[in-house]
Amino acid sequence: MSEERRDEGVRYLQEVEQYQNANPEADVVREKYDEEVATEFTTPMTLSRGYETDEGTEKESAGRLLGYSALALSILSLFILPVLMGAAGIVLGFVARRRGSGMLGAWAIGIGAVSVVVGLFVLPFF
Repeated sequence: MSEERRDEGVRYLQEVEQYQNANPEADVVREKYDEEVATEFTTPMTLSRGYETDEGTEKESAGRLLGYSALALSILSLFILPVLMGAAGIVLGFVARRRGSGMLGAWAIGIGAVSVVVGLFVLPFF
C-alpha cells in the first residue's frame, strides 16, 4: 500500500512539473509569489487561579484592616477631638475604599463627616 501511495505522489509531482514547464505563466506567478509564509501559534499566557486569588485576598485583607481602623477612629471622634479625629477617619475611609473595603470605608467616611459637622457647627453652641 505504501508503494502505491509513493508512486501516486511521484506521478502527481511529475504532472505538476510538466504543467509548469508547459505553461510559461507559471514561472511569472512563481517568481512573484515565491516567498515563505509562516504563522506561529502559541497558547495564550494564563496565570493560575491561585495566584490571582492570593493577590486579591491580600489586597482585601489590607483594605479590611484599614476599614476597621477608619471606622474605629470615626466612632472615637464622636467623643474625643471630633474635628481632628473625624478628618483622620474620613481620610482613612477613602484609603480603605480604594483598597477594596468599600462598605467599611463608606461608613467611616459618613460617621467621620457627621462628627466633623457636629464638632464645628453644633458643639460651639453648648
